[in-house]
Amino acid sequence: MAITLVNPSGLPEIDAYRQVSIATGSKQVFIAGQVAWDADGVTVGEGDLAAQIEQCYVNIATALAAVGGSFADVAKLTIYVVDWTSDKMPLLIEGITRAAAKLGVTPVPPGTLLGVAALDIPEHLVEIEATAVID
Repeated sequence: MAITLVNPSGLPEIDAYRQVSIATGSKQVFIAGQVAWDADGVTVGEGDLAAQIEQCYVNIATALAAVGGSFADVAKLTIYVVDWTSDKMPLLIEGITRAAAKLGVTPVPPGTLLGVAALDIPEHLVEIEATAVID
């Protein structure tokens, strides 16, 4: 496996993800920001942040599988949420938890969460991009 996820001593331990990833593989994979579209371009979970996060994770897993990888190869995620406020955190965690269970992802790789004013279309509440390293 090209990625090792750790929570170093001296940093807060976050249950939802790990603080650091160590990449030792040879092929870097950069996945464009994924929104909550299904294979036909239809928005999944309109108005439902947790459902859209889950679909974004599924889309990332699909992209990774197409290049011979899996979520175990993800070194970092960047999550963009429209009109982010801290009261949306339970929905964010719910979506990540559902996606992780569906995809068998444990633990979740490190990530950065950014609040944004808008995405490509008004129906999209979240966009997630990934960087992976594959042996």
